Amino acid sequence: MLEATLNEILYVVNPLKNDVEIRMRIISELRDVVSSIESLKGATVEPFGSFLSQLFSRWGDLDISIELSNGLHIMVPAKKHKQKLLGDLLKALRRTGSFWRLQFVSHARVPILKLESKIQNISCDISVNNLTGHMKSKFMLWISLIDSRFRDMVLLVKEWAKANNINNPRSGTFNSYSLSLLVIFHFQTCAPPILPPLKDLYPGNMADELIGIRADMERRIEEIAVSNIARFRKHRRANHCSLPELFISFLGKFLDISTRTTEQGVCTYSGQWENVSTNTRWLPKTHPIIIEDPFEQPENSARAVSQSQLARIAHAFNNTYNLLIDPYQNRNTLIPSLVRPEISRFFPGAAFVIPRANFWPYPWSNQNAPHGSHSSSPSQPQFQKMRQAKLNQPKNSKGRQNGKQPSPRQGHTVNQQLQTERPISQQLSVDRPNTGQQWHGQAPRPVLPQIVTPPWPHTLQPSSNSGAPQWPFKVSPAAQAQQIWRQK
Repeated sequence: MLEATLNEILYVVNPLKNDVEIRMRIISELRDVVSSIESLKGATVEPFGSFLSQLFSRWGDLDISIELSNGLHIMVPAKKHKQKLLGDLLKALRRTGSFWRLQFVSHARVPILKLESKIQNISCDISVNNLTGHMKSKFMLWISLIDSRFRDMVLLVKEWAKANNINNPRSGTFNSYSLSLLVIFHFQTCAPPILPPLKDLYPGNMADELIGIRADMERRIEEIAVSNIARFRKHRRANHCSLPELFISFLGKFLDISTRTTEQGVCTYSGQWENVSTNTRWLPKTHPIIIEDPFEQPENSARAVSQSQLARIAHAFNNTYNLLIDPYQNRNTLIPSLVRPEISRFFPGAAFVIPRANFWPYPWSNQNAPHGSHSSSPSQPQFQKMRQAKLNQPKNSKGRQNGKQPSPRQGHTVNQQLQTERPISQQLSVDRPNTGQQWHGQAPRPVLPQIVTPPWPHTLQPSSNSGAPQWPFKVSPAAQAQQIWRQK
């Protein structure tokens, strides 16, 4: 059941061709506005973030960087200069009438102009000379080329986090970047690992090396990263976990997130939990949780998370985890805990009420687990044993287990639940990553979008044979025109 549900969610949240075209149209409108401003003469408008890394959903926002002209060299304008330029842009955007809900966040660490396009109300965050963000987005794209399950997991985790109201840094919870880093960390700490420590992809602190001639800098970083990615793919051990197994173990890995992070931080650069007390980069500890930015050390990508919201984040991890290992799960009760009510129209039959993961706590959690150097999350065999143990409990004549009444929220009878509850490997027929084997089951898998080259120039492409990036990197005009959308 979980396999089919996750694939249904992916089918819904993956962008259509029209979603990409709309964002390209917004970028074009912003370019027209920027070109009309005297103080921004010669500046370029460049997308970054999830749009560049291809980790955006149909309703994802758009991150834009206004890159100032400085010949071939990288320009580093002062914060006050950025604030002035964004102020000029704000005035020009108000005159156009194409955008609304404009908000100038001038005193943030990185000054940002927030707005919404009147085209489908796409949210946009505009900054000035955010080359660091641009390069981070490229790294996310390169990482997604190592294993296609990474992109699927990021989309699922971000949608789950929105459904549980823990993906909003303004309210003291995670931003999307820190959620993506948690997925990377999970893939690094699987057995065998799906992703390497990021120091093995690019040794050093990337943000400190963004100097000199931009084209040379970008080419050098890309060559190092892609060469190391190809080396890792060649020598890694295959991990055959399915997407549902990875999603459940992701939740299980962070069951004790509110207590473990008092002593340890998430470090994707080294690919392991690190003790805060022995990591001088993180001292003094001023935030409830540390998820270090591997490309801009020692910045904490989760610095917006508050102590009170961290407890609620742990609550969401625990309750969704318990829901997913429940043998009486069904599609109509799974979906409301995994997607937002705002997109409920795409899931007919699902009982969208107050999310179960937020307001119906389960009787147990793993928050008192001991802290150690290895993940404390239960393994997949343990998941299967727990699920099977519940199914094998003795039943009375009315089909109830140990006299316990089935929950009225679950929407159907115990007999129907037992009929729909099947081992994950028997529910769909899908290709397992890195193997030619098929899983055989009942429901066809929706056609999901293929990860290909984005519609702007980019040089890294997966090989059609092995999937590993190849050198030299050349972009054909046809490849540049490819998209990541699925057809309607």
